[in-house]
Amino acid sequence: QVQLVESGGGLVQAGGSLRLSCAASERTSGIYNSGWFRQAPGKEREFVAAIAWNSENTHYADSVKGRFTISRDNAKNTIYLQLNNLKSEDTALYYCAADREVWNGLSYRANDYEYWGQGTHVTVST
Repeated sequence: QVQLVESGGGLVQAGGSLRLSCAASERTSGIYNSGWFRQAPGKEREFVAAIAWNSENTHYADSVKGRFTISRDNAKNTIYLQLNNLKSEDTALYYCAADREVWNGLSYRANDYEYWGQGTHVTVST
C-alpha cells in the first residue's frame, strides 16, 4: 500500500515558480515509479511528468518540457516537481501517483498508476 500526500501548491504570478512535494507514508515499502498529473477545471486529467524508481529515467509532457523538473529522494520517500516560468494554462489541481509495476517502464497513462494523492492546487495569475 502506498499513501501519498501532496503539498506546495498555491497562488503565483505568471513567470513565477513553485515546488510541489509528494510524501509517501512511512509505511510505504518497496519500489515504485512516480508520476505527476494535473486536471484543470472542465478538462480531463493529463500527464505532466514521470520518474523511474531509481531516478535513471524521466518523461515530460511537451507542454512542460524545459520548465518543469521532476525528482525524488527515496531516503525521504518524497517526489518533487519544480515548476518554473509558470503560465496561466498551468492552473490545475496537481496529483502525484505511484506505479509499483516498475518492470513495465515509465508510463504517461493515468490508468497505469495504482496509488494517488488527493492533489494540491496551483493557480497562476496573469
